[in-house]
Formats: sequence, structure tokens, C-alpha cells
Amino acid sequence: MPRLFGTDGIRGLANIELKPTTAYALGRATAHRLVGGRGAIVVGQDTRRSGDMFVAAITAGATSLGTDVHQVGVVPTPALAFLAGVGDFAAGIMVSASHNPAADNGLKVLDQQGLKLDDPVEDELEQLIWRTEELGGVGNDDLGIMVDARDRVAEYTENRMRLASSLSGSGLRIVLDAANGSGGAFAPGILTATGAEVEVINASPDGMNINRECGATDPAGLALVVAERGADVGFALDGDADRLIAVDASGHVVDGDQVLGVLALERLGRDALAGRTLVVSVLSNGGLQQAVEERGGTVVRTPVGDKYILEGMQVAGAGLGGEKSGHVIIAEHTTSGDGIVTALEVLRVMIGTGRSLADLATDIPLLPQQQRAVRVRHKDQWEGDPAIQRAIAAAQGRLGSVGRILIRPSGTEPALRVMVEGPDAAIVSELADTLAAVAAERLH
Repeated sequence: MPRLFGTDGIRGLANIELKPTTAYALGRATAHRLVGGRGAIVVGQDTRRSGDMFVAAITAGATSLGTDVHQVGVVPTPALAFLAGVGDFAAGIMVSASHNPAADNGLKVLDQQGLKLDDPVEDELEQLIWRTEELGGVGNDDLGIMVDARDRVAEYTENRMRLASSLSGSGLRIVLDAANGSGGAFAPGILTATGAEVEVINASPDGMNINRECGATDPAGLALVVAERGADVGFALDGDADRLIAVDASGHVVDGDQVLGVLALERLGRDALAGRTLVVSVLSNGGLQQAVEERGGTVVRTPVGDKYILEGMQVAGAGLGGEKSGHVIIAEHTTSGDGIVTALEVLRVMIGTGRSLADLATDIPLLPQQQRAVRVRHKDQWEGDPAIQRAIAAAQGRLGSVGRILIRPSGTEPALRVMVEGPDAAIVSELADTLAAVAAERLH
């Protein structure tokens, strides 16, 4: 039986692969394992139509074991993490599939510090989900209650507004793409508090259009608007606002690794990068590592997933980490990826240095890198397939010692992910296509 929890919670097609019965069982499992019955959890959601259904199911499950459920409504995932960490909650559950299409949804469980759970704890929850009826229930007098806690979100907003106000007077012109997600109700006001002029696009969620041809996964539209408006910078959030992709004034998308590099190099320059260490995933570009090391810093790599980034930061004593997908964790401000905080930090560097984002990005030249997502039925069988292994060996031989190949099963989709990196763009693209084709044929 495949593991329920992937790299970012439990995900699947809403009401088809991921059913409300699973959310109900997760509510019960969370109440049993993380709360111990009497106590409270906080639950939020993004703008997907299926969100209400899953929140209701979680609430039914948790209250059946005597746990109160504080519902905060539509919020960014980092807001839910913030509230779980500062409130009187034993845990939090975010209903979101992040950057995935509207038809998907997901369930992310956080502990009382607002942190994603360690794998062993997720394994315990999973076992409890499978035997949920064995957990029993409580009588009417001891049932938990649902609490409308939407007013608690002001605690998150006020915290981010304080960060923004320290940049007051920036005068920059910003275009913000809210991805028709949960960040649309929060990010514009926070960015405006910096003194910037903010134009917002894709901030009209209807339950069906989250991440659709917009946001961090598709910033092409934002790039056009930035160039047309003559804006200084563009920021694209994803559906739950935990990641950010930036666009420079010319309308060029700035790679997530370059955003990480901009933040890391600025901190190294003023000796403010904790441990002089940047933590990134195995997918991050070798050019980023080279740029950081040339400035006297160290790069630590972890498996893919922002919870592994945070674990790596804690082990290394690092204050900055992230993924090229746009997840950035800045320990002095947050314990999770927060696209709004990342935008504020990019603005801080631009203002402090007086340099454009395009100019700053030139400090982090990247090696050609190509990624492919191959939808397959047997994503976990690639390591044992001799044809795939021969293709990998042949590709590595062509790349030489300066190139990298990374093959991994997706933690959120039925897909095998292929990454090829090397000095020659044409060869990198060719090898990525070849490996993807072999995987598709062998694992269909």
C-alpha cells in the first residue's frame, strides 16, 4: 500500500482520490495523537471549491474525540503555520494543494510550533487513519466545538505589516500576481505598506481558477504586465502563497535559485548569514552553489521538500534556505516558506543596494538545467529498471564530471521527475528528453 503522506502532506484529486472520509479520519488521528482529546487545533484553507468540504470533515473528525476546531477560513499556508505556532493550539491542519490545479486538494498537518511533522509522526498518523474507528468517541457533553476564529488572522497580518513598514518609502512600482489563491486578500495591503505602488492581477478566486494560467507556476502573464506597465518588479505567489517567483523590470522571470542567491549574497556581504550557510535542495542549480562558495559561504543540500530544508537549517544552524521552486525560509521571520516575506526581503535588498533585480541576479550565473515530469503508473520502480539505469549511465558519461542527473519520484503526483544539469544547454535538453522518453516507455 503506497504511503499516504508525500513531501507536502496528503494530496489527490478532490472527492475522487482524496475523499472527505480521509479528512475525517485525519481529524480524528490528529486529535488522538497530537492533541490527546481535550484541546484545540486550528484549520485553514485556500480558495479551492473543495476546501469547505474537507474543513467540515476535519472538524467532524476532531470534535468527535473532544477536540475544539478553530476555523480561520481562507488564509495563506504560512499564516496558518504562524497561528499554529503562536496560538494555544496543539496542532494545525491546512487544506490546500498549494501550486496544484483546482481539482486537486491536500491536507497538511503542522505541530504546535507551526512546523511540518517529522516522517515518523506522519507514519503514526497514517496508521491511525487506517484504523480510525478503533479510536472510539466521546459522549455529547464532551464533544469538541467549532470556533469561528477568522479574527485571529489579524495576528499574522499585523506581524507582516511590521516587516513591511520597516521598508516604508520604497516608492517602487510592483505588479503582484495572486494566483487567484489565498494570498490575494493579504499580500496587496502588506506590500503597499512598504510605500510601493502595487497593481494586483489574478485576485478574483472562484473556486475553480486557482493557479490556472497564472501565479508562480505560470508567470508568463505577469512578465508581460510588468514590461507593459514599466514596473520595477513583479511578484507571483502560488495558490497558498508559500512560494514566490519574481520578474525583473524587463519582464524576465528570475529563477528561484537566483532569488535565493540574491538574499544569501547580500547577507554574506554584511556578515549576517547565520553559519555563513545556505540550505537548498538537491534540485538547486550548481551555479548558485558556486556563487555562494566564491563569497565564502557554504551550501548544504537536502532532499526535495521545504520541511527537509527547515530540518537542514536547524542541523546546520543556518538562517536561510529554500528551493528553486520559490519556497524560501528566512528563520528570523518564519518557520515556513512565505511568499509575502520573500517579496519583502527582495524589496529590502533592492532598496538597500540601489540595484535592480536584474542587476542583482547577474551575481548568480546559472548552469543550463532542464527538468521533466513524466506521468507514469509505476514511479517507484525506476531504480530497479535496467534500461533506465543504462540510459542514466550513458547520459552521465556525456555530461562529464561537471554535470548532474537527478531522478526522483514525485511526492505529490503520479510522476517521475527528471533533472539534468551541465555546461552545454543543447546537450542538457537532449539528455532530459531522452531520459524522460525512456522512463515513460518503461514505467507506463
